[in-house]
Amino acid sequence: VQLQASGGGLVQAGGSLRLSCAASGRTFSIGVMGWFRQAPGKEREFVAAISGLASRKFYADSVKGRFTISRDNAKNTVYLQMNSLKPEDTAVYFCAYHRGGDYSYTGSYDYWGQGTQVTVSS
Repeated sequence: VQLQASGGGLVQAGGSLRLSCAASGRTFSIGVMGWFRQAPGKEREFVAAISGLASRKFYADSVKGRFTISRDNAKNTVYLQMNSLKPEDTAVYFCAYHRGGDYSYTGSYDYWGQGTQVTVSS
């Protein structure tokens, strides 16, 4: 699976962005997909994950109620709608393909996109 993330940018606090992750590979539609982020000097952290048919969604406590993960299997794309952005959301955001195990653990993901920068100004 190859992943290409896009949609990052600079936004003011309280604003919104929608990230996209385009995937290639015949197993995309049945695979769990996740979003992670990494701020400078910090470890990569879990943001959200979505099951293959979008029946289950998981969020980090820090983004619950503000971020929404979704997917369009016909387009091989997973999205992350980010609302009410805060300066602490500033990070490089990565999408990843889950191979099994804990959804919030980076080691449970096999394939990673290149990342897209999100910067939230105060």
